Amino acid sequence: MAILDVVKLDVASDDFIVQKFNSEKQWELDLGSQLGVTEGQEAIFVKGGVALDIFTPGTHTLVSANIPLISSITNSLFGGTTPFTTEVWFINKTAKRDMQWGTPQRIPVMEATLGFPINVGACGQWGFRIADSRSFVTQVVGAQLVADSQKVYSYFIGEINEKFGQTINSILGSGTPFFSINSQLTAISDIVKKAVEEEFSRFGIELVNFTISSINIPPK
Repeated sequence: MAILDVVKLDVASDDFIVQKFNSEKQWELDLGSQLGVTEGQEAIFVKGGVALDIFTPGTHTLVSANIPLISSITNSLFGGTTPFTTEVWFINKTAKRDMQWGTPQRIPVMEATLGFPINVGACGQWGFRIADSRSFVTQVVGAQLVADSQKVYSYFIGEINEKFGQTINSILGSGTPFFSINSQLTAISDIVKKAVEEEFSRFGIELVNFTISSINIPPK
């Protein structure tokens, strides 16, 4: 088993959200090893499936004082350069603001002013950032080796479309005419954003932006 003196993740693209360091190899760290965390990243130590110590940007010399949670469950960490095994995950903390969303099929909605149902579609943009690395790694990433923005998209796009459907049903059902709806896109975007934020937050994610570009019905 190799002993590493420096742990650092260099990535060619910022599309990654979470990546496990050197995941295909077995290795140990020494007390006194260097951990490099670049701007826009966080590093989290995981042992036995439990997310423990977190490091913010900078170069960190690993000593028992700054890895207290690892130290508390690893009896061999009593000083010196005793090797210990752990997983290190790097989390991208920058915001992803250009995610697209759209209703996969039109939503049947009763339009109160017309007195009959119409089929509504919508599309827009949203963005997110990882706010709580421990919560995100534990609940969303799990045993996977990597997570990218597509992973987050697939995990939450259903929630976005569901909350939009509930919102548009409520607005049109209460008597707002459909043909005035596009003049209220900002207000409706804010309603949907607020409805979705709680679910995102539960998994350690901050919804940084949410907009509806258009709400439409079939031309015919």
